[in-house]
Amino acid sequence: MIQNNLSETFPLQKNIQTLVELLSVRAENRRGKQACIFLEKGEQPTHELTFDQLDLRARAIAARLQDQGLSGERAILLYPSGLDYIAAFFGCLYAGVTAVPVYPPQMGKQVDRVLAIVNDSAAKAFLTNTEVLEAVRLFMPDLVNGKNESWIATDKIEDSFAESWKTPAINRDTLAFLQYTSGSTGNPKGVCVTHHNLLHNEAMIQSAFRHREGEMIGVGWLPLYHDMGLIGNIIQPIYVGQPIYLMSPLSFLQKPVRWLQAIDRFRGTSSGGPNFSYELLMAKTTPEEIAALDLSSWTVAFTGAEPVRADTIKRFARMFAPAGFREESFYPCYGMAESTLLVTGGDEGHIPAILHLDPVELGAHRVKPIDENTANALSVVGCGHTWGNQKVSIVNPDTCDLCDENQVGEVWVAGESVAEGYWNNPEASEKTFRAFITNTGEGPFLRTGDLGFVYKNELYITGRLKDLMIIRGRNHYPQDIEHTTGQSHIALKPGGNAAFSVEIAGEERLVVAAEIEPQTLKTHSSEEIFAAIRREIALRHELQVYAIALLKRRSIPKTSSGKIRRNACREAYLQRELNLEAEWISDLQEENSEEVAPETTPTAAFTAARIQDWIVAWMSKKLGINTAKIDPQESMQAYGLDSMGTAEFEEDISRFIGFKWPVMDFLINEPTIAEISKRGEMLAAEKPPHS
Repeated sequence: MIQNNLSETFPLQKNIQTLVELLSVRAENRRGKQACIFLEKGEQPTHELTFDQLDLRARAIAARLQDQGLSGERAILLYPSGLDYIAAFFGCLYAGVTAVPVYPPQMGKQVDRVLAIVNDSAAKAFLTNTEVLEAVRLFMPDLVNGKNESWIATDKIEDSFAESWKTPAINRDTLAFLQYTSGSTGNPKGVCVTHHNLLHNEAMIQSAFRHREGEMIGVGWLPLYHDMGLIGNIIQPIYVGQPIYLMSPLSFLQKPVRWLQAIDRFRGTSSGGPNFSYELLMAKTTPEEIAALDLSSWTVAFTGAEPVRADTIKRFARMFAPAGFREESFYPCYGMAESTLLVTGGDEGHIPAILHLDPVELGAHRVKPIDENTANALSVVGCGHTWGNQKVSIVNPDTCDLCDENQVGEVWVAGESVAEGYWNNPEASEKTFRAFITNTGEGPFLRTGDLGFVYKNELYITGRLKDLMIIRGRNHYPQDIEHTTGQSHIALKPGGNAAFSVEIAGEERLVVAAEIEPQTLKTHSSEEIFAAIRREIALRHELQVYAIALLKRRSIPKTSSGKIRRNACREAYLQRELNLEAEWISDLQEENSEEVAPETTPTAAFTAARIQDWIVAWMSKKLGINTAKIDPQESMQAYGLDSMGTAEFEEDISRFIGFKWPVMDFLINEPTIAEISKRGEMLAAEKPPHS
C-alpha cells in the first residue's frame, strides 16, 4: 500500500460545492482575465473567453436548456476542440443537465459508437455548433432524423438568454457528466462523475503539479472529449484561476512542433500528453526548430494515459536540452476515468524514478531490481504516490488478498475522487467499484484492471489484467477489432481472429491474426485480404495495422470454452511459432527522417503524374508498403491510412505543392489516389506558389 506522506498543499476551494459555484466565483474575482485562448491552426490566438465571458455563455446556454425542460436529463456534446465545447459543457452544469462528451464522428466513422452511447445514456438532447450539425446531417442523416431528441446549435444562442437563467437545484453529489470510456461499441460504460469527484480531483492535481495562482500557464492539444483533455486541460486552469492556450489535436498531429512553439511563445508552465506524443515530437522536430525554441518555462511535462517509457524520457530530455528542457520537468502520472482522472503522481521538480527489473522474475509476478546494465534488464517508470486521502493497494486479482511486498498484483484505488459507478449498470458497478480486500476487510475499492507494484512508496504499472490495448493514448478493445476483421473480407470468418499489441520502437502497434482456409488463397490473393483488413480497421477504429498474420484453420489459441487466448497468441507471434499461411508486416522506415521540404518550382510543374508519384512515395514511407503494391486507382483509406496519418498527409502535401490545401475535406468521399492527384493539379494551376 502507498502511504501518502504529504498533506494536500492546496485544500479544496472553501465553501465551493459545485463547478457552477467555482466558475461563478472565478467570474467575479478574475473578471476580465483570460480563461481560454484558442490557437487557430495551433499558432495564432483568434478566439478567447475571459472568466466572466465564459460564465455569461454558460448561463445563456443553460437558460435555453432549462427553457426546454432538460434539467435532470442527459445531453450529448458533439464538438471539435474549441471554445464552443467549453461553453456548452459549463452550460450543461449551469442547467443541472448531465453532460455526455462524445467525439464527433467524421466521414461516417464511429457512428455505431455514438449511437451506442446515445442509447445507453438515454440522452434527450444533442448540443453542437452549426458546422458540426450540418456535417452530421450530410453524412449521418439517421442520427439527426431518426431520433426525437432535440438538436441545439449553441453558437446560435444569444448572450441575452442569460437573463432568464435560474440557479439549478444541484449539490456536491449531483452528476456533472458521464465519461464514456473508449472501448467496446456494443457495451459502452459511462462513468458517473459528480461535482465533488471533480473538485476533489482538481485539488489533488493542483497539489501534485504545484499549480499556483499567478504562476501556472497551461498549453494543451488533447481532445476535450477525453478525461485528460477536459479535466486536466480545461477544468484545472479554471480551478486554479489561470489561463489555458488550446489548439486542436489535428493542429498538433499535422505539425507537432506547434505544441512546443506555443509553450515557448506563451511561456507555458504545464502541458503534457501520452507517451506517443513525445515520440512524435522527436520524430518530427528538426535540429533547426529545436535551436529556435526556449522551453525553460516548462516545469510540468506530464505524461500518462498509456505506458510511460523510460527510453522516451531519456531520449526526449537529451534531444531538447539545448532548448532549455530539463529531465526533472517530466511528470509521469497514473489515472483513469473511473477515478475522475489522477490517481498518483510524483513530486514536481524531481527526475522520474526508473527501476530496472529481472524480466524472468517479473513474468512470475515478482519484483527483483537489478543493475541497469544487466542483459535483458527491463526498465519501468514510477508513476508517483497518492495525494490527500487517496489510497492505493496492490491486491491478488484472483484471491482478493493484499499482496506481499515486492509482488505484482492488481491496482486498487479508494478515495473521494473515485466515481459513483457506471451509468445504469449496477452489475458492472458492483464488480468494479465495490471490491473488498479479503484478508483485511478493507473497502470498498475501485478495481482498475491494471497490474503493478509499489516500491519505496512509488507506484509502477507493469501491464493490463485484461486484454485492453492502449495505442496512442486511446483504449481499444480487441474484440471490436476482431469483429471488424471478421467482417472485412469474405475469406475471413468471425470467431477466428485475434487482435493484440506489440511494442515496436518504444510504441504499441496493432497486430491482427486471422484464420483462413488454405484453398481460399487460390481465389483471393493474400494482398487483397491484407488490404481489406487494413482498410476496415482504419475506417472503423482509426488505427493503423502494423502486421497481419493469416493462419491455418484452428491455429489461434483458445480456451476449452472457445475463448480467444490473446496473450498466448501474442507470445506465439513474438516467438515466430504461429502456423502461418501468409504474413504482411509494415516496413516502417526510420521515423525521424527529414520532413518534405517546400517546393520552389513553379506550380505549373505540378502535374497529376508528379503529384501521384509523390503520394505513392509518401504512402510507402508512412504505411510501410512497397510502392509497386500501391494502386493509384484505389483510395488512400484502402491501404489503412488512419486519422493521424490523414492529418500528417494534409500538412505534408501542402508543403510539397506550395500552398495550404485542406485536402482532408476532399478525402471525405474516399477518392482514388489518381483523383486526388488530378485535383491537386487543378488547384496548383489556379494558385500562386506558397499562398
